[in-house]
Amino acid sequence: MSQFIVIGAGQAGQSIVTKLRAKGFDGKITLIGDEAAPPYQRPPLSKSYLLGDMELDRIYLRPQQYYTDENIDLITGREVSSIDPVAKTVTLGDEVLSYDALALTTGARPHRLPAKIGGDLEGVYTMRTLADADAIRPQFKSGASVLIVGGGYIGLEAAAVAAKKGLNVTLVEMADRILQRVASPQTSDYFRALHTAHGVKLREGVGLQTLTGEGHVSGAILTDGTVLNVDFVIVGVGIAPDTRLAATAGLSIDNGIVTDLCARTSDPSIFAAGDCASFPHDGKHIRIESVGNAIDQGEIAAQNMLDLNVSYTPKPWFWSDQYDVKLQIAGLSTGHDQVVVRENDGARSHWYYRNGQLIAVDAMNDPRGYMIAKRLIESGKTADPDMVADPVSDLKSLLRT
Repeated sequence: MSQFIVIGAGQAGQSIVTKLRAKGFDGKITLIGDEAAPPYQRPPLSKSYLLGDMELDRIYLRPQQYYTDENIDLITGREVSSIDPVAKTVTLGDEVLSYDALALTTGARPHRLPAKIGGDLEGVYTMRTLADADAIRPQFKSGASVLIVGGGYIGLEAAAVAAKKGLNVTLVEMADRILQRVASPQTSDYFRALHTAHGVKLREGVGLQTLTGEGHVSGAILTDGTVLNVDFVIVGVGIAPDTRLAATAGLSIDNGIVTDLCARTSDPSIFAAGDCASFPHDGKHIRIESVGNAIDQGEIAAQNMLDLNVSYTPKPWFWSDQYDVKLQIAGLSTGHDQVVVRENDGARSHWYYRNGQLIAVDAMNDPRGYMIAKRLIESGKTADPDMVADPVSDLKSLLRT
């Protein structure tokens, strides 16, 4: 009987084991996670779960009974120490497990502040895991002061929750503007105004010099000399793909675990998917840090573990909830040379073009614009910029051309 092992019990790992069973694989499946919890959703952690609007059981991707019913051996709270690709074994504590095919869905690790500037003080949190969210939730008390380091989506989502909970919120972003790495100035402007309207103190072009405190953080000194009193700190300064096991196993690493379009690594018996994996796209290897990519790439990996020879065509989509605004993103805006703004009755969207071709959209409370742009992008079509900018134009007609 064939034995498949998946290391990493997150969204991509869940996607793989689910697809394997759906495709009729009746061999042994072992899913190993280093967290105590079974596979769960990460996006709600910095949104509805942190706010207290989503209960724990709704976070889980599948109920515990699912793994029993599907004969999946789910191992949680344990770390794999090594992989032997020659012997095709995985070492887990005192156990050595054999595999016919192995998938790495080890995800990513959050960047942390250096200890020399106070990063190891109590009360300094990252926002990546369920344990992180559970540690942070009790700190969200009305009137408390929180410093958020990093103006990406994780930082902004945490800021929105904190502001809604009545905290005093300061967010610092060392770059010239929030969301600089992932969005246009127009999108940055929109969310700056939104957060400012909710009382968040945004400090762009300002970094953190050091945190202060005896054991527990109590203050911060910013690079412009500002001194803040803080009760706790949330750090959202990006993530790095977790390639440690892959590297020690001798797999190729380049911005993540290198895979081909079949999710196969440099070892033909080992596959990778999700935040840890890079794949070829537009002449280079990229990673896509999203739920959609984890699901889709995981399903591709599962099918190719079964030798079905299916290639991955990414269809990137993302979302973020902040206050009463739902941001929906489709496509990849990297390399855009034009942004067209569309506003209509409270809905707003930013359409990204490169050489006249529509490549991405940021839609704020504009599900219709998002849906149309997403379908255009995925079909390789474009949209006339003048028509997009006209708030009374019928965008749906673009789908008929």
